[in-house]
Amino acid sequence: MKTDRRNFLKSTGLAGIGLAGGSLLQAETAVVHEREKKYSHPPFNMCGYAAPKLDRVRIGFIGLGNRGPDAVARMRRIEGVDIKAICDIRPEKVNAVKKALEGSIHQPTVYTGGEEEWKKICERPDIDLVYIATPWSLHTPMAVYAMNQGKHACTEVPAAKTLEECWQLVETSERTRKHCMILENCCYDFFELLTLNMVRQGLFGKILHGEGAYIHNLFEGNFSKTKYYDMWRLKENFRNGNLYPTHGLGPVAQALNINRGEKMEELVSVSTADLMMGARATALAAVDDFYKPYAGRKFRGNMNNTSIRTNSGYSIQLQHDVTSPNIYSRIYKISGTLGAALKYPLPGKINFGGEEWLNPTQYAEMENKYMPAIVRKVGELAKQVGGHGGMDFIMDWRTIDCLRNGLPLDIDVYDAAAWSSIAPLSEWSVANQSKPIAMPDFTSGFWKTNQPVDILLEKGGNTNVIVS
Repeated sequence: MKTDRRNFLKSTGLAGIGLAGGSLLQAETAVVHEREKKYSHPPFNMCGYAAPKLDRVRIGFIGLGNRGPDAVARMRRIEGVDIKAICDIRPEKVNAVKKALEGSIHQPTVYTGGEEEWKKICERPDIDLVYIATPWSLHTPMAVYAMNQGKHACTEVPAAKTLEECWQLVETSERTRKHCMILENCCYDFFELLTLNMVRQGLFGKILHGEGAYIHNLFEGNFSKTKYYDMWRLKENFRNGNLYPTHGLGPVAQALNINRGEKMEELVSVSTADLMMGARATALAAVDDFYKPYAGRKFRGNMNNTSIRTNSGYSIQLQHDVTSPNIYSRIYKISGTLGAALKYPLPGKINFGGEEWLNPTQYAEMENKYMPAIVRKVGELAKQVGGHGGMDFIMDWRTIDCLRNGLPLDIDVYDAAAWSSIAPLSEWSVANQSKPIAMPDFTSGFWKTNQPVDILLEKGGNTNVIVS
């Protein structure tokens, strides 16, 4: 498959930050139509695609820093999983995970010590799924390589950093017919699953507006010498926009059926000034030469607000702040013609048009009636296994269950691309005086007929949890 869309972006100078104002809408639409004209058939639609079922899912893990070891620990608890390989550039990280698996049925091969050792996992014929938990800049290259080697790919968030990378993921997944799932765990949290079921039952009416956020004080961690390999997280903050949009956006996008009857059309992004990161870098550099490369650099604004308009005129509001001394919040709000739901501050709240939220008794009645099958199946076990209260485990279990039953994944490559594209698009808007930026259609028009996905466990559910 040719890369006309990506070449168009490069040739017109839209692949970088310097958009110099204007809208991407006409340019992106032209590229999609040009692609459709050049092929005798439309692009293969990965939404709703069910890959051949796998009796056992053989996994290779790449990246064993902050997220990878917990993912390995969760996957060992799921029936039908073989952990075949683990990889990290740091030997001590790999050895720690290897030791933790002693006594289990999993005896993975270790890959470490070289920057391209991970490729050996992708090239192995006995691997079905590559699970990527590395720094952001490696997510797309690793996922693309894995799919090109005939493997499904699951990648931590964000799936891509640039619009170019978003298209790479889409085009590779379509061509290879391999899944590329973004590991957006917030879509599998209990309140989000409950209210998504209620949305689909029509209890909130037509959803008109959604809000999401990632407000998490990572200020000290960003400047830690040991928390993030090669200070990669601090370096990401040289970019100015909503760099981490998918935790807030994912559940809202599912409630609004984005890519499945609805499309994000345009965004506007505003960042505050940076009043903290630059000053901290300069202060640290004055007493420690280690920090001198970061002194004098321009960092992202402390708070970013991004507003999105959909094709039907609905709205989404996203916030991102990881440097201010804010209280942790993953705002999740959906507002419809008959009611609304809100999480953060906790606990989650539901309203059907009155002046007050439902009281605890009324809320419990909603839970008893509308908690979806996926939570009833593995919710309590997920809480025991852990991972952000259990949502990480539900996500992993559901992914394996889909692969073993030959079902479409809940979150496909178009979601990975669309949700991740907020970061570069917001950068363009911020860099151009917060001008509106049109959003690409990664589905090449299939969003008009795509149907909502079966995240609530209407099918499948045959995979068991290993208690030991």
